[in-house]
This record gives sequence, C-alpha cells and structure tokens, in this order.
Amino acid sequence: MHEKRVARAYFAELMLALAVYTILLLAAIRYGRAMPDGWLRTLVLVTPMIGFGMMIRTVARHIARVDEYQRIRLLENVAVAAAITLAATFTYGFLETAGFPKVSMFWVWMGMGASTAAVTLVRKVAER
Repeated sequence: MHEKRVARAYFAELMLALAVYTILLLAAIRYGRAMPDGWLRTLVLVTPMIGFGMMIRTVARHIARVDEYQRIRLLENVAVAAAITLAATFTYGFLETAGFPKVSMFWVWMGMGASTAAVTLVRKVAER
C-alpha cells in the first residue's frame, strides 16, 4: 500500500513539474527568441528551469519517501547511468576534435534518461 501511495504522489508531482516546464519552455521559445539581446531576454529564455527545478525537487522527495532497498537500487541505477553518460559525452568530445559536428548539450540530458532506463531494464531482466 505504501509503495502505491508513494508512486502516485511521485507521478502527480512529476506530471505537474513537467507541465510547468513545458508551458514555460513553449513561452520562452515563442517570446524569448524574438526579444532583443539583453538581460530580460536571457531571463525569459531560462524560465523553463523553474519547471526543471521542480522536477529535481520531485525526484529528491521520491528518493526520501521510498524504502532503503528501493533507494539503493535507484541510486545505483542512476550512478551507473551517469557513468555511461559521462563516457559517451567524453568520447564524443574527442570525436568533435576529429571533425565530428558539435552537438548541443541538450543531448546529454536525453542520454542520461536513456541510460537510466536501459540500466534499470537490464537489471530487472537480470534479476529474473
């Protein structure tokens, strides 16, 4: 029962944070890009980070709510995923010096998410 309540709370908080992020992102793209350079434009373009901060808070609250076993598993998965992401970004840094095209830092976040999902899936399959 506790796990279901924790999962529901996490999902609700995460969806709210994602909604805030998405709304602010769309507004920043729509209005910020058209603004003249300056501090106000910069401020508008980074406003989606409010939603991102909410996501960080949601994840931290979720980690605090789950039991020790789930917390350890989650943190292990994220640690391995971070190492995979680090290796991939570091490798691509060398490839950029060899002439490969520059890649936006936005890809690092997607790589971290994909790595976390892959590590979690592989560990679940290996446990069976």
